[in-house]
Amino acid sequence: MSNLQEKYKKEVVPKMMKQFGWKNLMRVPKVVKVVINTGVGRVKDEKQLEEVVKMLTLVAGQKPSPRSARVAISSFKTRIGQLVGYAVTLRGRRMYDFVERLIHSALPRERDFRGIDPKSFDHAGNLTLGLKEHIVFPEIIGEDYRFLFGFEVTVVTNAKKREEGIELLRMMGFPIKINH
Repeated sequence: MSNLQEKYKKEVVPKMMKQFGWKNLMRVPKVVKVVINTGVGRVKDEKQLEEVVKMLTLVAGQKPSPRSARVAISSFKTRIGQLVGYAVTLRGRRMYDFVERLIHSALPRERDFRGIDPKSFDHAGNLTLGLKEHIVFPEIIGEDYRFLFGFEVTVVTNAKKREEGIELLRMMGFPIKINH
């Protein structure tokens, strides 16, 4: 069990039950999955595509699956079935390990990072944030990389309300800004 999973069970669950006045343990929201997406529109050749897959595999801990276009969009020059990106869905232990590295290593190393804006949460309490550079993760430090690419991380919770999702992730250690 990872440190973050232990923290969730021992600290976050009792605090949230007390704060929201819940009697049932199962009412407390939890992180269900983490989805990592990246687009490959800027990628020029097959070598760069392989590098994107390799780096995403290093960061996520599992191989990404290719995503193809479902509809043709002429302004983006895409056709149905054309490769448009890669995605990784993390659950369980890998998810907690990734979230821990995201909170403690990657976000503090992000350039001009001042905290996560509460506007990054949707109505169901899911957090979506974009990272401009993949090199903020500690796994990439020793690796050779030829070009930078960004990706999007979505932390999916089973919270019923936006406020519950924000509070859950704040208690888990996400650096969320407090709006005044």
